[in-house]
Amino acid sequence: MFASSSRLHVYLLRLASLVLLASTAVTIFSSWGAASRSITFANAAGAQALVTTASNHTLTVKGRQISYTSKAGYLQVADGRFGANIFYTAYSVNNSKAQRPVTFVFNGGPGSSSIWLHMGAFGPVRSVPGKAGYQPNQDTWLNFTDLVFIDPVGTGYSRPVDGTNATRFYGYNEDVRIIGNFIKQYLAANNRQQSPLYLTGESYGGARAVGLATYLADEHRIDVAGLTLISPALDYKLVSFRDKNTAPYPLYLPAYALAAKYHNKLNGEWQNLPADQLYTKATAFGNNTYSRFLNNGSTITQAIADTLHYLTGLPDATIKQYNGRIPDHLFTRSLLSNNRVGIFDARVSGNADQADPSSAQLRAVFPQAFKQYIEGELNYHNNLPYLATTATANWNYGTGDGYLNVLPALTNLLNKHKQLKVNIVAGYYDLATPAATIGSAVKTLNSDRVNVQYYQSGHMPYIDDAVNARFKTDSEAFYKNI
Repeated sequence: MFASSSRLHVYLLRLASLVLLASTAVTIFSSWGAASRSITFANAAGAQALVTTASNHTLTVKGRQISYTSKAGYLQVADGRFGANIFYTAYSVNNSKAQRPVTFVFNGGPGSSSIWLHMGAFGPVRSVPGKAGYQPNQDTWLNFTDLVFIDPVGTGYSRPVDGTNATRFYGYNEDVRIIGNFIKQYLAANNRQQSPLYLTGESYGGARAVGLATYLADEHRIDVAGLTLISPALDYKLVSFRDKNTAPYPLYLPAYALAAKYHNKLNGEWQNLPADQLYTKATAFGNNTYSRFLNNGSTITQAIADTLHYLTGLPDATIKQYNGRIPDHLFTRSLLSNNRVGIFDARVSGNADQADPSSAQLRAVFPQAFKQYIEGELNYHNNLPYLATTATANWNYGTGDGYLNVLPALTNLLNKHKQLKVNIVAGYYDLATPAATIGSAVKTLNSDRVNVQYYQSGHMPYIDDAVNARFKTDSEAFYKNI
C-alpha cells in the first residue's frame, strides 16, 4: 500500500472551507452587483473578452501526437430570472470519433476556479509548484477524453449578468442549476449531445458533481456515464469539527498517525511500524475503543490518552487538555514545536503563522502561469482580474442541520442509472477530507460500480509528478471500462 519515495515537492492550497480557498488569497466580488450598475460587464471585460477564441495545437504524449482544438470564452447562461456569463476553456481532439467522451471539470471550495485541475492535472500544459511558467503535460487526459474546464460564477472570469449579484448563485442548489444549464447549453452549441458525458470534481466539487448528475438527468434527460470524485466531501458531518459532532475524530486518526510518522514524531516501535500497519492499527483503535469513548462522552482515561499519544505524537498534556478530542487545527499546530503542518498535505511544514504551509507555492505560480498561457498560447484576453479563489462565507448548503450530505443522492443515482460508474480518489496525507472519511462514506453506498483509488498524496494528488502519472493511468482504465 505504501512505498518509500524521494523528497517530494508537494505544495498545496489551503482552504477555509474544503478546497482551494487560500485564506490570504484575493477576496472578492460580493460588491460586483453594485459596481455593475455603473460599469457594465462588457466594458469591464473588454470587447475582445466576449469573443470565443479557437486555435489548433499539437502535443506529443509518450510518442503519440495529439492534434486538438482549444476554445476559451463565455456562454451566457440563465437560471430563471437570473443569468451569468460563465467562462470556460475547452479542448477537443481533431478528427475523433463521434462517441469520444467529453468531461466537464471543476474544482471545489465552494469558491474555487478550475485553474488547479486545468493547470495542475489534466490540461495539455501543466504548472509545477516551485517553478515559474508551464510545460507540455505528459499526463493530460486528452488521450482518452475531450475536456471542458468550468469556472463557477464569481470565480475565474465568470461573472453574473449586469444587475445581478454573484451571491444569487452562492448556494448548493443554485450552483448546480447554473452549471447544469451551462453543460446542457455547451453540449447543444458544440453538437456533443451524443457524446458520453463525464463529470470530474474535486473536494466540494465532488458534491457538486453528484448534484449535477441528478439535475441533468431529472431536468434535462441527460445521463452521465461516469463521475471522478477527487478527495470529495460527500458527507460534511464526517469532516466538520463543530458543536458536539464526534464523527470526524476517529476518521482523522489514521491520517494523523501517518503524518506523525512522516515527521518522526512517534515513539520507538510505533515510529518503526510500516506505514500500512500503522494505518491499520489507527483505524482499528478509532473504530472501536476510541469511538466508544467519544460516544459515551466520558472523561479520558490514561490508557486512551497513552494510545492517542502513541498514534499522534502529541503531548500527553495536550491530549488530556482537550479530553481526547483532536480537531485538525489542533493537530497541525501542535505536532511540531515551532512549525505548522499542512491541512492539504500533512507532509509539508512551515512557519507557524501560516494558515496552511502546503499552500504557499501554488497561490503564486498557478494564476501567473494561467495568464501567461491563455494569452500567449490561446490568444484570449480579458481585462477582468482572474479570481483563482473567491470568499463565499455565506454559502447556502441547503441543509437544515448544516451538514451537506450527497450520499443519499449518489445512492439514488446508482440505483436509477445502471450504466453509471464512479471513481473516487483519496490521499493518505490529506487532512481536509482524509482517506478514512471517504472510505467510511463509500461503505454506505454498497455498490460494485464505485471504485476507490488511494494514493500517497495530500488533498490534491496531481501535484506530485509520480502520483499524477499513476492517477492518469488509473483514470484511463476507468474510462475504458465504461
